[in-house]
Amino acid sequence: MKKEATMRKSRLVLAPAVMLAAAALVLSGCAAAEEETTTDAGSTTDSTEEVAETYEVYALLPQGSDQAYGTFYVPAMEAAAAELGINLTITNSQYDGDKQASECEIAVAAKPDGIILWPAVGDSVRPCLEAAAAADIPVTVTNSDLFDADKALSFGYSGPDTYGQGVSSAEIMCELVGDTPVNIIQLNGAPGNATAIDRDNGFTDTVAANCPNVTILQEESTDWTKATAQQVASEMITAQGIDNIGGIYAADDSIAAGAIAALEARGVVAADYFITSIGNTFLGNPLVIAGSLDGTVFQSSSWDGDNATRLMYAVLTGEIAAGEREVRFMPSVKVTAGNASDADVAPEW
Repeated sequence: MKKEATMRKSRLVLAPAVMLAAAALVLSGCAAAEEETTTDAGSTTDSTEEVAETYEVYALLPQGSDQAYGTFYVPAMEAAAAELGINLTITNSQYDGDKQASECEIAVAAKPDGIILWPAVGDSVRPCLEAAAAADIPVTVTNSDLFDADKALSFGYSGPDTYGQGVSSAEIMCELVGDTPVNIIQLNGAPGNATAIDRDNGFTDTVAANCPNVTILQEESTDWTKATAQQVASEMITAQGIDNIGGIYAADDSIAAGAIAALEARGVVAADYFITSIGNTFLGNPLVIAGSLDGTVFQSSSWDGDNATRLMYAVLTGEIAAGEREVRFMPSVKVTAGNASDADVAPEW
C-alpha cells in the first residue's frame, strides 16, 4: 500500500554528522598548515635544502566536469595533488569500459609512479590491474571499489561504503514503513557498475532482513540520469500498475528525481509514497525538504577527490606497503526532513 493522505511521515532522529565535521576541520587545518608553510618559505633558507620529491600519477576516471559529481571531485583531487607534490594526468572515459582500458594502456606505457583508478565498469578492469602490477606500478582505487577477486591487485580504496549506503537507504525505508505491507519498485544505477551493484545488494539484503513486509515488485537499471530514470520508472509503473505501487527505492538522487517526475506525470502526489535514495545532492536535498523524497544518504564529492590523492600519496611515501591493502570509507549520514537543512550535510554537487 501507499501512504494515506492523512498519515504523518515518521522522522528519523539522527545524531549530528560528527565525522563529517571532523573531516572538515582536518581539511581546513591542512589548508592553514599549507598557508603557514608558504609564509615560512618566504624567509631565507639554506641553499643546501633538499627540494621536495614530486610524483607522476595517472588518474583514470569515468567522469569529470561533464557530470555534477566530477565538477567538485576533480578540483579537490587536484588541490590535494598540488599540496603533496603530485603531478596528475587525469582521463575521463565517460563510463565506457573499452575507453578506460585504452587509457590504462597509455598510462602503464608512461610508467608513472602510480595509478588512481575509478572503475568505469567493474568487471572490465582486471586486465588494467594486471598490466600495472606487471610493470610494478601501484594502483589505488577511488569511489567504486573493485570486485573481491580483484582487490589483491590494488593497494587500497578510498570512497563511500557503497554497500553501506544501500543499507542506510533501506533502513530509512524500513523505519518509515513500519509493519505496513508495501510494494515498491527499485531503480538501480548503470549495469555492471560496482557502485550500482553494491547499493543494490545493500538495499535488498537489508529490506529482506529488517522489513520483509516490503515487497520489491521489479528492479531495473538506469544510466544514473534523471531523464532515463523517468522513462524507466514510467515503464515500470505501467507494467506494475500505479495502484499496486506504494514506494520507490532509487540508487541516487538523480534517479529518484526522475522516478518522482514519472509519478507526478500520472497525476499522483509523490509525497504519498515511500521514497528513499542516496546522495543528498543539489537535486535531492530540496526534494527531501519539500517532502517528495523521504530520505537520502549524504555523499561528499570533495572528500572523495581529496582522499583519492591522499591515499595514493600514502602508498608512494611508504606509509602503505604492498600486501597491506587499506580501506578509507567516507562518513555516511542519513538525511531526512529532520536534518536536511543542517549545515553539516549541505549538498556539494
